[in-house]
Amino acid sequence: MLNVHLIPHTHDDVGWLKTVDQYYYGDRNDIQHAGVQYILDSVVDQLLKNPDRRFIYVETAFFYRWWRQQSSDMQQTVKQLVNQGRLEFVNGGWCMSDEATTHYSAVIDQMTMGLRFLNETFGTCGRPRVAWHIDPFGHAREHASMFAQMGYDGFFFGRLDYQDRSHRMVGKDQELLWRASDSLAPPVADLFTGILPNGYNPPEGFCWDQSCDDPPIRDDPDLEDYNVDDVVNRFLAIANSQALVYKTNHIVMTMGSDFQYENANLWYKNLDKLIRYVNARQANGTKVNVLYSTPSCYLQELHQANLTWALKADDFFPYADNAHNFWTGYFTSRPALKRYERLSNSHLQTCNQLEVLGGAVSRKGPFGDGDSQTMKKAMAVAQHHDAVSGTEKQHVANDYARRLATGWRRCQVVVSNSLAALSGSSAERVYCDNLNISVCPLTESSNKFSVNVYNPLARPVTWPVRLPVNGTAYTISDANGKLVDCQVVPVSNATRQVRKHRGFAINELVFQVQAPPLGYSTYSVSLLQKGPPPASTQRRPPPAIQNKFLRVTFDPDTGLLSSLSNLETKQTIKLTQNFYWYNASDGNNSDSNQMSGAYIFRPNSSTPFVISSTAKTESLQTPVVQEVRQWFGPWVSQVVRLHGDSRALELEWTVGPLPIDDSLGKEVITRLDTSIKSSGVFYTDSNGREVLQRRKDFRPTWTLKQTEPIAGNYYPINSRAYIKDDVDQLTVVTDRSQGGGSIHNGSLEIMLHRRLLYDDVRGVGEPLNETSAVFPEGLVVRGRLLLALNLPASAADTHRPLAQEEVLQPLLTFTDGELHPNAKLEFSGLQAALPPAVHLLTLTQWDRDSVLLRLEHQYQTWESKQHAHPVTVNLQKLFSTLEVLGVSELNLSANQWKEEMTRFEWTPQTGEKPLPKRPGDPSIWEVTLTPMQIRTFLLRVSRR
Repeated sequence: MLNVHLIPHTHDDVGWLKTVDQYYYGDRNDIQHAGVQYILDSVVDQLLKNPDRRFIYVETAFFYRWWRQQSSDMQQTVKQLVNQGRLEFVNGGWCMSDEATTHYSAVIDQMTMGLRFLNETFGTCGRPRVAWHIDPFGHAREHASMFAQMGYDGFFFGRLDYQDRSHRMVGKDQELLWRASDSLAPPVADLFTGILPNGYNPPEGFCWDQSCDDPPIRDDPDLEDYNVDDVVNRFLAIANSQALVYKTNHIVMTMGSDFQYENANLWYKNLDKLIRYVNARQANGTKVNVLYSTPSCYLQELHQANLTWALKADDFFPYADNAHNFWTGYFTSRPALKRYERLSNSHLQTCNQLEVLGGAVSRKGPFGDGDSQTMKKAMAVAQHHDAVSGTEKQHVANDYARRLATGWRRCQVVVSNSLAALSGSSAERVYCDNLNISVCPLTESSNKFSVNVYNPLARPVTWPVRLPVNGTAYTISDANGKLVDCQVVPVSNATRQVRKHRGFAINELVFQVQAPPLGYSTYSVSLLQKGPPPASTQRRPPPAIQNKFLRVTFDPDTGLLSSLSNLETKQTIKLTQNFYWYNASDGNNSDSNQMSGAYIFRPNSSTPFVISSTAKTESLQTPVVQEVRQWFGPWVSQVVRLHGDSRALELEWTVGPLPIDDSLGKEVITRLDTSIKSSGVFYTDSNGREVLQRRKDFRPTWTLKQTEPIAGNYYPINSRAYIKDDVDQLTVVTDRSQGGGSIHNGSLEIMLHRRLLYDDVRGVGEPLNETSAVFPEGLVVRGRLLLALNLPASAADTHRPLAQEEVLQPLLTFTDGELHPNAKLEFSGLQAALPPAVHLLTLTQWDRDSVLLRLEHQYQTWESKQHAHPVTVNLQKLFSTLEVLGVSELNLSANQWKEEMTRFEWTPQTGEKPLPKRPGDPSIWEVTLTPMQIRTFLLRVSRR
């Protein structure tokens, strides 16, 4: 008997063509008819009418809004439906996150938030057993690893490369076991993965939503157009044909789609009939049984089949739905929003930590009432697969950014209250969010101020600070009163152009600060009346700039980089870097009419246009910082910057407004060309964690027919990418998610900005053509790449901490005037720095007396002789101001006790048995982390 599991579902984007609130209320139906509150109303009503009916719900951001508006009677009814398994939550995060452009820490946070609500509202019956990513545009290995560690039994998705699908259909491998880590011992990161047959839509001809026009089942023989036999025959044909490409006698059909079930009666009335009439045929000998089902019921049947499954160890990028349609543009789309989201994550983690360290006064203190919850929700919504991905309409992108800004304002109150409590000074604190364009009204006008540097990392950090000033000389003293080297340099023309009328500083004050782990240090700055003049710039590039670690040379004729040397390891590579643009396809092409758009990258030619083969330069050489400022044209400039004691070279790029007066869409890249013999191989990270090998024109699990030589070789770069040979490794650490590739040997290219004139016909209905009030001519984007040259065996020892510093940056706050004489100028929330291999991923208030702590081993097993070993941390000796009274370990998403988490076991076709469990911790307080392991603890604490 073939069992057909019908899964009634709705796919509710947490923002896309409309904002999240417009979708919830059903507002702006002129854009798209969709109202989530009515969907939930209607589904619950219809479930009650027939106990056989089932429904699954996914997006907790919407369900939470709806739940709060229900009467207690209705809440009881819904709890009953959940307890009976008739309404089942799947996935259960705040949203269905994007997989290419999200950072793992923000994904863990949004999943934790959604699952916590379900846990506290419905208990164990509300806990989703299945991860469900039916719409994201390609699938990341790190997501599968996280889902496995969150306790999911399996994972279903809808989209994969068209060639990959054809190949899997032939081998009946559309259901497989995904081994999602090369460092965690199986089956810790193994995840059963199923690929749905129709994306997430119903089979053709069987859509009975009000948004569809398929004929209903007309089953009264006395009325016109009786069609039961026709419907049943068509259904049996589809079911039998689908069964040929799946392994078991159970198959699945998704009965629903975007924002469907607003009038659930239409769907359920026809599904009831479909089930009845198809099953009635069994009396005549058909071997098809149809039932209402859910993903977890279907998964249970697959598990009971007791088969072996193909093993996969790579990922599902890039995704193409046809020969010329690679969804690799969104890796870079809306670069300013992508950076703002990453910065907001850093702000949120700092806010969470200071809420814990400052205690109750941080939420209610001298600066008023603050909260971290608003920012948590804003960040959670931003992880959605049409948010940080850049694939939403412009007004929706604006809404995501506005939410983040509102959340940060609420968090600033928490931060100010907490720092006041920790330092004993309640002087007003000022936040300067536009320091990257040299804007900060306080530092521009004040003769005496202090800078508080809070470091959210669990190890001390050294960080370069640049403040906009109008004086020419300053003295700076640290928390111990010691003088700090500093330098005044002129603001560059590029910065003046990009900041416009928002700031008026003529100079920048540059110095290095140091801050203790999970703590702050305070620096006092005073204007000198009679000091040396600011550093002056030279018109031509110097032959080289260098510090004690790095040396960089420039070509005197072109002004471009020519080499990079690591002075510690005595390595040198040839290195040139320049900016180019691909001409975006407008769809008028004999191969295909596909245009480049928010989702899809499709260049007209494999050869990009160089913006300028030479750069006009100005250079600055001071003991604190050395800069070569390169000007490539009116819309591209860069600063090559080397700080006094940095092991990384900084490239600060400014791109925009991209000119479109020639009616050509532009996709701007920077390309690094080196002497490294990389043989078509490069490496990218997955969601900021494990690194995967990429090979040009190659896919590990099938023989690729390459049809787009550039776009088909682009991969998501979340925090780093590198190329290497036997002797040299060049790693690029990015400040946001970007797309990139290695198209030529020894070369690495990264897409920085895109501006397009056509919609790519994937539903967003708008060209990606960003402008703003400040930049009506087109968006200007600024960012930085950090370059490190190392020996391949030890490169991770540099790039791991470097990337963590980029993600969790120190937060600067400013206070005008003299410091309070008794103020505490330095503080660390830790008794000692954590070992170098350990990263403190989460420290956040859970409830009144407990905090959630996540510790992570940040190295893969193979990438560091020095650090890729187990490390033990004592939880009682962790915090300086908190006493840990009790500890319980949770799963990654903090919705199950670790010892109670059990998952289905699956057997790969290789037939291996799971490895024996590793030895436990030395004691309840001493916890051991193995490479790439994240451990989550609920700590009961009191203040010392």
